[in-house]
Amino acid sequence: MEKVKNVKSIAVKFNLDDGISPDVKSKKRVLSEMEGIYYNNEELKKMLSKGNPIVYEFYDLDIPESEGNIKFGTTILYPGKVGNEFFMTKGHFHEILDTAEIYYCIRGHGYMLMENTEGNVEVQEMTAGISVYVPPGFAHRSINVSEKEPLISFFAYRADAGHDYKTIEMKGFRKLVLEKGGKPDIIDNPKWIK
Repeated sequence: MEKVKNVKSIAVKFNLDDGISPDVKSKKRVLSEMEGIYYNNEELKKMLSKGNPIVYEFYDLDIPESEGNIKFGTTILYPGKVGNEFFMTKGHFHEILDTAEIYYCIRGHGYMLMENTEGNVEVQEMTAGISVYVPPGFAHRSINVSEKEPLISFFAYRADAGHDYKTIEMKGFRKLVLEKGGKPDIIDNPKWIK
């Protein structure tokens, strides 16, 4: 049996009302870091001329990125829209493509948008108490469809999986989630690149 590396246990507090941890500093993703991610980049530039709001923040613990360890934390995705496209996370594949991830919705209303390299798209609605299993090989992004409330989720995945954001930045997702008639509408992305 292979010897396990010397990793100590961790106890971290996450507030179940807002997803914030008093024990860890969050990493913030502001609107300017999302340029090229939204369908209407002109609207994004107009919004940036008035400010640079935080789109989401996440608490990613300092777990060694080695086989056998599990990364976990919370994501707080704020309400908002770029044009009629809801605020969302950048989305990513894992560098180790054969990696699954678990999300547990603590609060809010949103969707988990997923797609694999073969073109299969899956969408799961997220509300408090719902957990979503993202299968291996699927890129994924969270989308907050609430007008007023953040979408707060707990996540866990293998620590050595890594993140491939570049593929999504270049190609986009096949689907978009837009507001239409006061409700979320899932449509084909006209800018998606095969």
